[in-house]
Amino acid sequence: MPKMKTHRGAAKRFHVTAKGKLVRRHGYNSHLFTNKSAKRKRHLNSEGAVDPADDKNVRRTLGVKNAR
Repeated sequence: MPKMKTHRGAAKRFHVTAKGKLVRRHGYNSHLFTNKSAKRKRHLNSEGAVDPADDKNVRRTLGVKNAR
């Protein structure tokens, strides 16, 4: 059976940490900043964890070995 190909769109949006956690960027962080508070913009700049409900699907699209 051939190898699974990595979904290139997913590869640009998610990455796996050294401990195996999936990390993503926040949405709503590209424009219309004048009506967002400084605190909100600061928190949008940080990375967030992928929800456990989506974990398996994201790992499969990334082609990560241990897609629990």
